[in-house]
Amino acid sequence: MDKELKRKRIIAGAGIFLFIALTVAVGIPVGKMLVRYASEPQVFRDWIDSHGVWGVLAYLGMTFLQVVIAVIPGEPLEILGGYAFGAFKGTILCTAAQAAGSLLIFALVRKYGMKVVHVFFSEEKLKKVRFLKSTPKRDVLFLIIFSLPGVPKDLLCYFAGLTDIKLPVWALICTLGRLPSVITSAVGGNALGEKSYVFAVVVFGATMLLSAAGLLIYNAVVKKHGEKKPKEQSKE
Repeated sequence: MDKELKRKRIIAGAGIFLFIALTVAVGIPVGKMLVRYASEPQVFRDWIDSHGVWGVLAYLGMTFLQVVIAVIPGEPLEILGGYAFGAFKGTILCTAAQAAGSLLIFALVRKYGMKVVHVFFSEEKLKKVRFLKSTPKRDVLFLIIFSLPGVPKDLLCYFAGLTDIKLPVWALICTLGRLPSVITSAVGGNALGEKSYVFAVVVFGATMLLSAAGLLIYNAVVKKHGEKKPKEQSKE
């Protein structure tokens, strides 16, 4: 085996090992923290208020890690952002951190490829979105799908690095595409913080319906493109 190729494989393997180790080391405590704060949002707000700018940085860091560590759900942090900072500031902070996390994932997958993706996602799940590699008007379709509430954005983030999407285009997609979900969650979280419980219930109820509709649309699109391939192969 070529020495240079062997060296690159060793470096890549070490990088993947460190990524998995970091995922486990950070994911467990952050996940526990999220469970606590999601059940006691006032504790989270008080903690943020008492730490000033460090509280803001801590929130940004947790949200950033939530995107990178795909097994951690994002909705609790989106809601907590609205609860602690208000709808507008919570949306800005959450979106910025999520976009930064999405860009890091993009860079990691571009460098290490499938090894990074397989840390979180099976080949079966990747097959469902493989049509996004070559479908006409791919970038526009990617943005539309990514914007739908309820779709697996973590999967799409990791898959994006496997495509030839340009970095500036991906930055736009992962920023604009998250806004609908973040805004509704932050507005609902802010309503909880203001003790507008009826409005909060309405917002979260509407969000659940939109998420269900978005998931149905996503599944329909995936199924449609999944059926195209066998048909095209049968014509050959």
